Formats: sequence, C-alpha cells, structure tokens
Amino acid sequence: MDPISLVVGAALLGAGFVAGRLGHRRRSAPPPPVTPLCGCGHTLSQHDTDSNTCYAELRRDTYDKRGRWSGHSWVPCTCRQYVGPRPIDEVFVPRVLPPSD
Repeated sequence: MDPISLVVGAALLGAGFVAGRLGHRRRSAPPPPVTPLCGCGHTLSQHDTDSNTCYAELRRDTYDKRGRWSGHSWVPCTCRQYVGPRPIDEVFVPRVLPPSD
C-alpha cells in the first residue's frame, strides 16, 4: 500500500473517533408506552366486543334551574364503536372462545 492512503485512512479514523467522543450524548430513559385509546378517550377493555358499545361512564357537571353549578353526575359514554388500534391477533386470527353454536 502506498503511504499516502495509509495516512488518509488513519486521519479519517482519528477524525471519526474524536467526533464520536465530542458528540456523545447521554442516553435518556425510554419514553413511557403509549396506551391505545378510542376517539372517546377510553381503552379497548372498556368497549363491549359484541355490541361495539362503550360501557364506561363520564363525569358531567350538573346545574340547577337557576344555572348554578350543583355538582357532578355520571352519564354513560355515547361512543358507539371502538375506532382505536386493534390488537394484532384480532386482525389475523378470529376469536376462538366462546364457541359459537
């Protein structure tokens, strides 16, 4: 090998090593896992798989006849179908249990 290419290779190796040491960033903690949510803000576990309805309840403000705030009331969620991401096993394999007659 010719000596010029060895010097150029050594210079590139040294420059890469120095750039790696100077540009080294500390690793931060991984981001927390994202919970898949429906458009109504509830998870898949709060939706009935047979009727596709949401059985969770929402807290609403209640007011008296004069328009003054009188507390909270719990009303059923009006979501009619889960529109969030589906688990991968539901996409490729149909559910086996419970057996259908």
